[in-house]
Amino acid sequence: MPALARVAPVPEPSKSTSAFAADVLAGLQAERKALPAKYFYDSAGSRLFERISELPEYYPTRTELGILRERAAEIAERLPDKAALIEFGSGASTKASILLAAAPQLAAYVPVDISSEVLHQEADVLRRGFPRLEVIPVDADFSRPFDLPAALAALPRAGFFPGSTIGNFEPHEACTFLRNAGSILGRGAAFIIGVDLVKDRAVLHAAYNDAAGVTAKFNVNLLARINRELGANFNLKCFEHHAFFNRERSRIEMHLASTKRQKVKILGETIEFRAGETIHTENSYKYTPASFGALARGSGWSVPALWTDAEKYFAVYFLVNEQGSRGT
Repeated sequence: MPALARVAPVPEPSKSTSAFAADVLAGLQAERKALPAKYFYDSAGSRLFERISELPEYYPTRTELGILRERAAEIAERLPDKAALIEFGSGASTKASILLAAAPQLAAYVPVDISSEVLHQEADVLRRGFPRLEVIPVDADFSRPFDLPAALAALPRAGFFPGSTIGNFEPHEACTFLRNAGSILGRGAAFIIGVDLVKDRAVLHAAYNDAAGVTAKFNVNLLARINRELGANFNLKCFEHHAFFNRERSRIEMHLASTKRQKVKILGETIEFRAGETIHTENSYKYTPASFGALARGSGWSVPALWTDAEKYFAVYFLVNEQGSRGT
């Protein structure tokens, strides 16, 4: 009699994984399978993204860093005294450190992220680097409304959203996010946002299909995370990384394509895949300066300043909230 195959025990979804479980099941049971890109960034995914940011093909990180280093003093001059800088989806603290060093007038830094382990590790790094700065991490999904600590109630606020993460939202979702951020930050608050710009298709393709295959590992790690945290049995070798530029939608699309007909078990459900069927894991919209400016203004923000690199690959926008009351 053959030995029984070992099946990974199904974890009991906790408070921190229940939303993850619900989103994963809903996405995989949809007619067109998709998973939210925010779940890329567990500890393993965050480490892989740090490797991606150092790849020669991946221009966004180094280009944005260059703009921030060159323009940090100009950006800092626009921030009020004794303000709290609130970073939406903080991840690594490299970009925040540039602004914090240029803006000693800031009273607090508030990183907000869904990846709790990385969030608190980076907060500790910043406390050591900026001992006079109050660093208050907030465990939350930055894409949805969240509450700020009561200690910030009397402080002016500014937002920081680097990394072109705004491009991961559908345009209507980006509008909702900007309006939610306005409610959190309050009327008159500043918001510093990194935006990836439309450029040559070959440059875009190379950035998401690196020769070393790190982006592919980053994409597949999402399935590995589902296996680890939700007890699924994805065979990672049976999925391929696909990334391409959709010119009509002005976005890079990332998918995981099933290499064969197969079934996957997850949380008591069976998910069937056809050969070639994909899971849509990420969009990365590319904007022109005019199109993003229109999106920002339509979401209640004015655009008093923006900075780009010499090749106009990337832009850092300085927005000011023109609508709403003081956030809580």
